[in-house]
Amino acid sequence: MEKNKTKYKRVLIKLSGEALMEEGGHGISLEVTRKIVEELKAVHALGVQICVVIGGGNFLRGTKFSAHGIDRATADYMGMLATIMNAMALQNALEQTDVPTRVLSAISMHQLVEPYIKRRAVRHLEKNRIVIFAAGTGNPYFTTDTAASLRAMEMDVDVLLKATKVDGVYDKDPKVHADAKRFTELTFLDVLNKGLQVMDSTAISLCMDNKLPIVVFNLFEENNIKNVILGNTIGTTVS
Repeated sequence: MEKNKTKYKRVLIKLSGEALMEEGGHGISLEVTRKIVEELKAVHALGVQICVVIGGGNFLRGTKFSAHGIDRATADYMGMLATIMNAMALQNALEQTDVPTRVLSAISMHQLVEPYIKRRAVRHLEKNRIVIFAAGTGNPYFTTDTAASLRAMEMDVDVLLKATKVDGVYDKDPKVHADAKRFTELTFLDVLNKGLQVMDSTAISLCMDNKLPIVVFNLFEENNIKNVILGNTIGTTVS
C-alpha cells in the first residue's frame, strides 16, 4: 500500500445511480463504471476504509413513478431494487480489479447479497474490504441521501463524500446561470436556510446533529476522490 498521509481514515462515498450511466443514457455503462472503479481503487490503495451508498436513478426514481399514479411506497421499493442492481455491478467491476468488496442490503436477498448488519459491515471495513450499502434504509419515503447519512453515522466515518457531476455547491444552477457563485465552505444552517441542493433536508439535519462534515465534489475530475482524501481543497465543504 502507498504511504501517503491521508486526512481521513474511514469515509462514506455517496454515488447517484446516474453516475454509472453515460451522459443522456440509461442503465449502466460499463466504461463509466470502470472509471469510477479506478478512482476507488486508488483510494483503497492508500489504506482508507471505504463505504459506498449508491442510488438507483439510472433505472427509476420512486418519487417520479409515484407522481404518475403508482403507490409511493411501491415506487420507493422499486427504486431500492434498482440500487441493488447498481451495487452488484459496482462490486463486480471492483473485484475484477482485485479489490475485495461486499454488498450489504437493507432488504434481505440472501441469494445475491448479504443482509445489512452493522457489526458485519464494520468487520468488513476492518478487513480492508470496500462495503457497498444497497436498498437505501429499507424503508419507503426515505432517499438514498438519508440512507448515506444514516450509514455514515453507524459506521462512524470521518466524512461523507457527496460525488456529483459539478465541482461543488452553487447559489444557483451553473449550467443555466453564467454568474452562478460556487461556495468553498458552508455551514449546515446555510444549506438549510438557503435551500441549497446539497442533500435532502433530513440527510443534512442528521449530519448537522452528529457533526459529520460533507464534501461535495465532481466525481468525474481525475483523482478527485484521492485529492479529497489527502486533504486537498476540492469542491465545497459543509460543516
